[in-house]
Amino acid sequence: MLPFLETLLYVALGLIVLEVIIDLLIVTSGNRGVQRTTSAVAETTRGGVAETTRGGVDMGVVSVGLTAIAFALLTTYIIGRAVVTGRSPLTNMHEYAVAFVWAIVVASLVGFWRFHARVLSVGVGAVAAALLAFGLSVGHDVQPLVPALQNSALLTLHVGFAILGSGAACLSFAAAVTYLLHPKLRLPLSRPALDDMSYKAAVVAYPLWTMMLLLGSLWANVAWGKYWSWDPKETAALVTWLIYTAFLHARVVRGWRGNRSAWLLVIAFVAVLFTLFGNYFFGGLHSYAS
Repeated sequence: MLPFLETLLYVALGLIVLEVIIDLLIVTSGNRGVQRTTSAVAETTRGGVAETTRGGVDMGVVSVGLTAIAFALLTTYIIGRAVVTGRSPLTNMHEYAVAFVWAIVVASLVGFWRFHARVLSVGVGAVAAALLAFGLSVGHDVQPLVPALQNSALLTLHVGFAILGSGAACLSFAAAVTYLLHPKLRLPLSRPALDDMSYKAAVVAYPLWTMMLLLGSLWANVAWGKYWSWDPKETAALVTWLIYTAFLHARVVRGWRGNRSAWLLVIAFVAVLFTLFGNYFFGGLHSYAS
């Protein structure tokens, strides 16, 4: 059954790449200022970018449909792997990468429903495609769990909050990058709107990341006999949390807006990725997950 499930991941990867291409074409056609015509290609403005209609087909709807199908395929894979292995499918780098992509796709769909800003799908989809390609490239054979990973409840909660927080952080990152590139993209969507989107997504990511740290310390005490070991992955997660704390403090207390705020969110998401990949370079107690 696993080979069939893995095929679903390749299909999902293809759909995500296709969705990014479609959204990129929608955005670039909007930048060229193509006007509504009576020909086979028409432009309408929706969600801050021009939506392209070809032969009566709304390409924006096609893009959302592709994302929804990718979500369904990723969900099927995660559930199917859990059934086959008889455990939480969150115990190695392959499984975490797939779950991370699942959370990013969820954030993309929720972000579009909440903000109607399709331009964010380009950045979010690109990150998701890269992570899924990485997840497919690393070992995904089913191996016996090491003792530290055998507390299923705490493991699932700890990693689950990390995944959900990372998905929201990716949406915040995409909005921040779009804000910084806005002068060159010349989007109808205003910079203040993008600034607000990046902030709201970060507000969602922050408590999720906080819960990840708290549950992780409980899990560490069960697995290794102490709540904190200054393991490289633990330290990277704490630094990431501190960056988001600094962002929220600067935003709420100091009134930061604009480029400074956006750059902080870019740095924060780089820290999220470093937390994910750091054990490849520094080893530590989490090195079993690689």
